[in-house]
Amino acid sequence: MERSKGNCLACHVIADGELPGNIGPPLVGMKARFPDAEILREQIWDASKRNPDSRMPPFGRHRILSHEEIDLIVKYLYTL
Repeated sequence: MERSKGNCLACHVIADGELPGNIGPPLVGMKARFPDAEILREQIWDASKRNPDSRMPPFGRHRILSHEEIDLIVKYLYTL
């Protein structure tokens, strides 16, 4: 939720976030929506691979987030 590290909350509703955006889908039921953690990880790494028109920044490809940070985000999202 940090502005310097992706700021997912700017575009997504997150249960424990304040003042969420509404550009992206709400981040709920993530384990059910992405039962394969690697697919969720790839979505965060570069959403344009699955959807060339995605507005989501390619956090990994553009080195906004490290491999380790993306892994931590996937673990966090699986708690939602």
